[in-house]
Amino acid sequence: MIYLDTSVALAQLLAEDRTPPASLWREPLVSSRLLEYELWTRVHARGLGRSHGEDVRQLLGRIALLELTTPVLARALEPFPAPVRPLDALHLASVDFLRQQGQNVRLATYDARMIEVARRLGIPAYAI
Repeated sequence: MIYLDTSVALAQLLAEDRTPPASLWREPLVSSRLLEYELWTRVHARGLGRSHGEDVRQLLGRIALLELTTPVLARALEPFPAPVRPLDALHLASVDFLRQQGQNVRLATYDARMIEVARRLGIPAYAI
């Protein structure tokens, strides 16, 4: 199972210089419900709701979304092995929660800080 970070989803949607490999989309994908809010906020901020709205809906339809439940939110309040931004803490807490539930999860992100903290938590990265 691959946990999809917002940086990878946005790269796919906005055709940035780096985009994830096609093989990623054949994997079972999961992310926090936070992904939905981050994608729509960024798309609307750039005035791309009309041109990219259907692409956002299709991308989200491929991903199992994990709710921000009490255990996930509680984990995000705990310390991490290195400083993290608030939204990254929620994503990392979501991955940690899935792992505690016995899921074999790899993190797909373009964020170097997030990769480093995930590594320190024992969360493997998905090579993109």
